[in-house]
Amino acid sequence: MTTVRVAGEQPYDVLIGRHLLGELPGLLGDGVRRVLVVHPAALATSADAIREDLLAQGYEAYAAEVPDAEEAKTAQVAAFLWGVLGQAGFTRTDAIVGIGGGATTDLAGFVAATWLRGVRVVQVPTTVLGMVDAAVGGKTGINTAEGKNLVGAFHPPAGVLCDLASLESLPRHDFVAGLAEVVKCGFIADPRILELVEENTALLTDPVAASSSDVLAELIERAVAVKARVVGEDLREAGLREILNYGHTFGHAIEQVERFQWRHGAAVSVGMVFVAELARLAGRLPDEVVERHRSVLTSLGLPTAYRGDRWEQLLTAMRRDKKTRGDLLRFVVLEEIGRPVRLEGPDPTLLAAAYAEVSEGAPAPTRAISL
Repeated sequence: MTTVRVAGEQPYDVLIGRHLLGELPGLLGDGVRRVLVVHPAALATSADAIREDLLAQGYEAYAAEVPDAEEAKTAQVAAFLWGVLGQAGFTRTDAIVGIGGGATTDLAGFVAATWLRGVRVVQVPTTVLGMVDAAVGGKTGINTAEGKNLVGAFHPPAGVLCDLASLESLPRHDFVAGLAEVVKCGFIADPRILELVEENTALLTDPVAASSSDVLAELIERAVAVKARVVGEDLREAGLREILNYGHTFGHAIEQVERFQWRHGAAVSVGMVFVAELARLAGRLPDEVVERHRSVLTSLGLPTAYRGDRWEQLLTAMRRDKKTRGDLLRFVVLEEIGRPVRLEGPDPTLLAAAYAEVSEGAPAPTRAISL
């Protein structure tokens, strides 16, 4: 087991290894009496096992099933969970456990942040995306009809359990989509991640083989370490933390336009190529780094192009992005690998030109994942 410490006002540990659920009570801490396990339907058996284990250890444990994926991140589902907490008499010394992908941990964290103005939450991510991104960092949120994660709170977890054994049964497309966030960490901070991906492409597109490999363990540890360093210094996105949104402004816009039918990682994959092209057109990024974006992502089967008839809808969605200030669009771009900077208010012609470079008909993968 590897432990990555996330510093800040409320430090916590991210545990990475296999068969770690026995570590859960230690992360819940002292004084917790009641625990609500929030889970999607597909993980009902795992949630019941956690609940039974907690009951055996003297906790008053409950389980609440929520919809799959982004359908869970609504005000209606959050209100349902608040009702469960209220009926069970949860107090400020009680806790929530979120088990599932990034949508479930986002929801569980948001409900924990808002119940009695904040109760403890332990995240148990079961996807690559959840382990390296959503469950770590303390950003919680739900969606509205107007956009993704527009309602939320900063609420660091009490701890995170990344049990790599849970990835073995993950569908290949979900597994690979999660790797987009790993690749992102390589481009913004840790080039060794890119080398590991390039050296192990065949392994990393096989969830069963990858889940038991030291390669995947190292990739997740490195990606979590990148995020831990950033959020330990900047929890509330005052400046540095924005680099974690590399590829996300355009990626979130795709998700919004597609009504969340695209996987997050697939949308971010296209988003990274978009901002790489934007940086190249602005004279900030060499051609070879842009092409490395395409080659690394394509080798995993991730998409690098999007349909060419949605620019106005995408632009509208990007203007609602959390990083936008007034009418000023802001993007995280690279000047070189490991050197992210902010690009504010780029010329509209540059934006349209970057979109043209990622529109269908531009270079695209030969085996992109099913969306």
